[in-house]
Amino acid sequence: MRISRGACLSNFIFGIAVASGCIFASPNLRAASVWRVSGPGGGELFLGGSVHALAASDYPLPPAYKRALDASRYLVFEVNPKEFAGAGKGLLKAAEYPKGDSLKNHVDPRTYDYLRRFFKALSVTESKFSKFRPWCLAFMLEAPQLHGLSADLGVEGFLTKQAKSKPISGLESLNDSIRRYSGLTDQQGETMLLLQFIPGEPGSFSKIKEAWREGDSETVWRITNQAFRDVPSIRAREITGRNHNWVPQIEHFLESGNKYFVVVGAAHMGGPDGLLALLRQRGCRIEQL
Repeated sequence: MRISRGACLSNFIFGIAVASGCIFASPNLRAASVWRVSGPGGGELFLGGSVHALAASDYPLPPAYKRALDASRYLVFEVNPKEFAGAGKGLLKAAEYPKGDSLKNHVDPRTYDYLRRFFKALSVTESKFSKFRPWCLAFMLEAPQLHGLSADLGVEGFLTKQAKSKPISGLESLNDSIRRYSGLTDQQGETMLLLQFIPGEPGSFSKIKEAWREGDSETVWRITNQAFRDVPSIRAREITGRNHNWVPQIEHFLESGNKYFVVVGAAHMGGPDGLLALLRQRGCRIEQL
């Protein structure tokens, strides 16, 4: 493993992948993580759940994604992929400690000692990893290629390729995303990093993928919620808070008279604070494709 300045950027953005050359599945009768949302005023859009990094064996995608994309004029992700062009300098400024400071000054000594031994086993020197804030290290350890996955094969990447000339935008800006992590306290950042070393539910990612493919938003939510059970502040920052921020924008899309396909992480769909529940509370009718 080699940590570089570029690694933090590439692994931070794997959740909004760009580019793929796969094909869609032949039609089948199973539901998918795609919903038609009809607003109380008569507007309509499509809402899709994503797994941000996949393997070639996860393809073809359920055909509902193509139907929603073909029926929509605009495509919306969590962040517009175009914002990442030339974003490295700003991200690295947020991800690295200023000169004279280091990770050692911001985490528990036991955590730092563990990280030093962990990275040494990977032939990564202390000077290399200690310049980065905990949240950046967490993204490095979460890199899809370390788990046999590819960001290019994520749902967003595939749809970006298929969208061709359709306009693509984001529910939040890249700066919003950076601030979400740069605003973490030392304790929150350390917790986020340590979560990478805590075993989750056995086979949880495979279960999430299976539930996502079958459109089972509640199972995706249950597994994700369990992973955050001891860190509600991180869950609020990563999932529920963003859901509440996105709903007014989705309502605006419904009222615009244009057809949108809004695609975000599948973990944002289910549960009492999921997008599906929040939109139903606002009078929307939701039909699963």
